[in-house]
Amino acid sequence: MKSILLEKPYHFTYKDIESDESLAPDQVLLKIHNIGICGTDYHAFRGNQPFFSYPRRLGHELGVEIVALGSGVDAEKYPLSSRGSVEPYLHCGVCQACRRGKTNCCESLQVLGVHTEGGMTEFLKVPAAKVHLSKKLTFEQLALVETLAIGCHAVDRAKIEAHDSVLIIGAGPIGLSVVEFARMKTASVFVLDRDENRLTFCRNNYGVQTVLAAEGFDLLSFMPEKPTIIFDATGNEQSMNDTVKTIAHSGKIVFVGLHQGFIQIKDSEFHRKEVTLMASRNALPQDFEFIIQKMEEGVIDTSKWITHRADFDDMLQHFETWLKPESRVIKAVVQL
Repeated sequence: MKSILLEKPYHFTYKDIESDESLAPDQVLLKIHNIGICGTDYHAFRGNQPFFSYPRRLGHELGVEIVALGSGVDAEKYPLSSRGSVEPYLHCGVCQACRRGKTNCCESLQVLGVHTEGGMTEFLKVPAAKVHLSKKLTFEQLALVETLAIGCHAVDRAKIEAHDSVLIIGAGPIGLSVVEFARMKTASVFVLDRDENRLTFCRNNYGVQTVLAAEGFDLLSFMPEKPTIIFDATGNEQSMNDTVKTIAHSGKIVFVGLHQGFIQIKDSEFHRKEVTLMASRNALPQDFEFIIQKMEEGVIDTSKWITHRADFDDMLQHFETWLKPESRVIKAVVQL
């Protein structure tokens, strides 16, 4: 079957791999229809993705069809030909985090397309419980659920209340996924980015207030008060370091973007403000179910997200162009 392999940084190859359709009792066989391309894929391509080794088959944002069931899978719950989105976080089920229901940060977590082979292929086997079904959504819509789940989980971590003032730093796909859910909680949402095109997207599609991070800008000239909650979706060391200076007293900071190095925070400022600092990693099963429900209800519209499309056989000639700022990619989707 067809597949695409990232052999090393900046080097994809098409591979014809042997198809193994044997299934464990709890597994389903999936036909891949759509693959969302995310920041993790771009970082891996450039050679700067943490917890990553080569060669690797990418692809963890997937819109899929169930085509075969393992012997122990409930056929009524997971009917053949069902459409679904894949929760790509393979957890052990026995570690301390898993026992506490925090499967998103399992001690031995394997993420499809990062730690283990992903969905850039025709067929993929996963545990049935990792497939979240929908009778209404298209495969393309379902491929965007995982991106949205990152923001959904981060917002849930922050416990936003209506009186909170929220600042989201970074308007890439992860930052936008935070915007999607933060605006459901409070009307006071600001988005900060260096890219005016991304800020225009936020204004036009979400009606949120935006801040262009020009050199020497004064945040409080745009916001009436310091934010009570900051989501940093940049993965940028300086941006993450500066959040403690920016946050209001008693505020919360959520690091959604991932930085490979160290973050330095001035402890006296951190203590003086009694700041709550937390990370947000991946998402939980209930996030996927919630998002699919909201998409089916029309509350979440993903059509505005998809700015670029490519067929599977043509992806390699498009992928590097999606890395360029002038391409103005919000979300690219590959179709099989």
